[in-house]
Amino acid sequence: MRRVARGIVGVVAGMGLMVVPGVALAAPGNGDRSGLQERLDAVVADGSVGTLAEVRDGRRVWRGASGVAEVGTSRPVPVEGRVRVGSITKTFLATVVLQLVGEGRMGLDDSVEKWLPGVVPNGERITLRHLLNHTSGLPDYRFTLERPNSPKFLEYRWRTWTADEQIQRALTLPPTSEEPGKAYSYTNTGYLLLGQIVEKATGRSYAEEIERRVLRPLHLRNTVLPGTGRRIAGPHPHGYVPTEWEPGKPELVDFTEMNPSLFGAGGEMISTMADLNRFVAALLGGRLLPPHLLDEMKKPAVEGKAYGLGLAWRDTTCGRKVYGNDGDAVSYQTWSFTTEDGRHRAALALTPNFTGDVDPAVDAFLDKAICG
Repeated sequence: MRRVARGIVGVVAGMGLMVVPGVALAAPGNGDRSGLQERLDAVVADGSVGTLAEVRDGRRVWRGASGVAEVGTSRPVPVEGRVRVGSITKTFLATVVLQLVGEGRMGLDDSVEKWLPGVVPNGERITLRHLLNHTSGLPDYRFTLERPNSPKFLEYRWRTWTADEQIQRALTLPPTSEEPGKAYSYTNTGYLLLGQIVEKATGRSYAEEIERRVLRPLHLRNTVLPGTGRRIAGPHPHGYVPTEWEPGKPELVDFTEMNPSLFGAGGEMISTMADLNRFVAALLGGRLLPPHLLDEMKKPAVEGKAYGLGLAWRDTTCGRKVYGNDGDAVSYQTWSFTTEDGRHRAALALTPNFTGDVDPAVDAFLDKAICG
């Protein structure tokens, strides 16, 4: 699920949870990037339990962390730790879909009805392009879920969800637009459908296709699609949800271990900052897609929207445009952005404590990382 789509998490911001003091940590042997640690500490101060980042500038690498890995301890956040990256999963899946388009096995203008007959209303008018760029008009299944501050949300923790089930839940809601391709409305449902279409086209799951087409060729050994696996293997910070057992009395509940089928094809991935930096740079550098399909990926969904086919972009104060994505897996939030030439890269993850708005501090960190 995408960070900016705060339908699940937004209502819990500012609920008065105690801020966990940050413990600054910088990995040894890093290049000198004055100010990065200070900005990382600010992310913790503004509303996170812990945060970690990797910044690359040519051959220089800076890694840092701040805060703590687990509430109630002084254990530092592992600078090379793994996190749930949420909607950055979509960029990986979109890359696979475009590879299949390049191989002639499907087309961007293929209808959903062609691949999944009878699954969604208006499927003959909704194309794969519409699914990729969130202009399908299909509602987002996340709006059928309990919010994390509700104790009922914890019932999802160990449950296995299927894409069919989530899609059917979404279809109980009205469409976000009647005309596909005309209006942008972020929806995780479209990527559940894309996962099913990849399986129809290849005979293998979307996770297997991402593994063999992206993870193995790029040697992204710390990136996995866990399916229904609950644990995060290897070093990692703990993630939390703010559960309100009594009105006005929220409490952070450890949500590190959970069944990621809740997110499915739109957000189940686990990765590291180093792997994310490597992936985005390889994508922009033409290692995964031919130029014409990479260009398609960069086309805005609608005029004025900084989102294309599973790829987002943002401007910086120094004029360097960066591409990548961000993701919200409820208890983890992640950003990964790289300049078009691959020289300047920044990836950051945090575990929110839901006491405030971290976005300005994150924006300041990313701007400093890219602009110096």
